[in-house]
Amino acid sequence: PGDAVPCPRRVSSVLNRDVKHFGKQHLFDGSEETCWNSDQGTSQWVTLDFPRPVKVSELHIQFQGGFSSRLCTLEGCRTGEELVKIAELYPQDSHAMQISFPRMVEQTVLDKLKITFGSGTDFFGRIVVYHLAVLGERL
Repeated sequence: PGDAVPCPRRVSSVLNRDVKHFGKQHLFDGSEETCWNSDQGTSQWVTLDFPRPVKVSELHIQFQGGFSSRLCTLEGCRTGEELVKIAELYPQDSHAMQISFPRMVEQTVLDKLKITFGSGTDFFGRIVVYHLAVLGERL
């Protein structure tokens, strides 16, 4: 938390285009009252562009139970390169904070990280995330 760095981010969609109540800014605001809520669709995603290279060590994510993803595909790259798949995570359909990152990725240096939420638990493919944090070392 003390070493948090704001970074430009993009999301695939926002529920009913209501950015004020469900926009990407709520992924990182630290409030338990707000969330990013995607619109309907089969594949939702979040992209983070770090201001300088980072060596990632952990991913913290908190979904709303019933609106989570059974599969999260992580892709990353350095500036000017194409995204490459670096890992797949299999979160629980739960409101609990989930912390994970595969060992094979811990030494990967990235300028950009894309998290794709596939196989959503909601019938319409909506994803709801209350908290997202990428921990690591700034280089």
